Amino acid sequence: MKDETPSYERYQRQILLKGFGLEGQHKLLQAKVLVIGAGGLGCPALQYLAAAGVGTIGIVDEDIVSITNLHRQILFTVDDIGLPKASIAKERLAKLNPEITIAAYNERLTTCNALAIINAYDIVIDATDNFSSRYLINDACVLLNKPIVYGAVSQFEGQVAILNYHSTIGIASANYRDLFPTPPIDGEVLNCAEAGVLGVLPGIIGSMQASETIKIITGIGKPLVNTVLTYHSLTNQMYEIEIVAKEVIRSLIPANAADFITMDYAWFCASPNNKFEISIENFNRMTNSADVEIIDVRELGESPIPTDFNYVQIPLSQFNNKIAAIKKETIVVFCQSGKRSLQAAQLLFNTFGETKIIYSLQGGITEWVKNKST
Repeated sequence: MKDETPSYERYQRQILLKGFGLEGQHKLLQAKVLVIGAGGLGCPALQYLAAAGVGTIGIVDEDIVSITNLHRQILFTVDDIGLPKASIAKERLAKLNPEITIAAYNERLTTCNALAIINAYDIVIDATDNFSSRYLINDACVLLNKPIVYGAVSQFEGQVAILNYHSTIGIASANYRDLFPTPPIDGEVLNCAEAGVLGVLPGIIGSMQASETIKIITGIGKPLVNTVLTYHSLTNQMYEIEIVAKEVIRSLIPANAADFITMDYAWFCASPNNKFEISIENFNRMTNSADVEIIDVRELGESPIPTDFNYVQIPLSQFNNKIAAIKKETIVVFCQSGKRSLQAAQLLFNTFGETKIIYSLQGGITEWVKNKST
């Protein structure tokens, strides 16, 4: 921190605000905010946080500036093409406000560095554009008890939410997995490179992220805690959806730092190979065989609960630790929709290779129940 006394003249217009004052400005100066992603969302968030006087700002981004960035990432110019975003952003922000401390991390956030980097900050702004990064950030912040200001944009629509924020009134804190328990399948949610984005939209959503961050730091207003605000730029419509924290979802997150470091988020968010899938008809033929191990990889408490066949339950979140105990040569795994069971099947194949016969119930137990009732 360069100076613990805020410049009254620089911040006069917000110090004058009722309920903000010098106390709010001091809180901003003492705050440490990490912005992960210096792209469309990160650029406006960084600019407004720096201008507002947030005392310490971290910037994480391994990318370099390209010409396709310039219609929305307004911290950069054509002279910056080919240069690292984090370093250029730090340079520009230092010129905007030399009274604050700025750190640039020209690297990708991974399970190996995330806990150390995030732990040095009070609040994390998720300005990334891919699901593997979002799940990684979420799980790291849950382990470290750090609030996340989440943002996302696609085409003409954007979202903002505050996740993993522990209120003083005892409301359970929702996290990103409560919003998306499992990653969307390929093609279900397109990123900006695939679907496009209106250049001004990230500016709007990124500014909202900065606003929510300032509200958390200073204690003013009503932050979007456990709430997703969706904004549509073509119609100016806005609506809010409440996120409910679920204990069963919490169990999907790595239990500790050691488990987190070994988690493969790129693999978790990739589409598993469907070579393991078995039809409901073939599954039914195998349920009465004593030579087949049937495993439910859903988390405890998920329904429906089948009673027509015998099975054991090994939640996917605990699967790695219990694979070695599976002895039978033929294994069939199932989950709710067939997606998590494909991931479990791949884990089994990675462990046993061709030495065991591995299947995943196509469509999951939901389709099995539906087929049974018809």
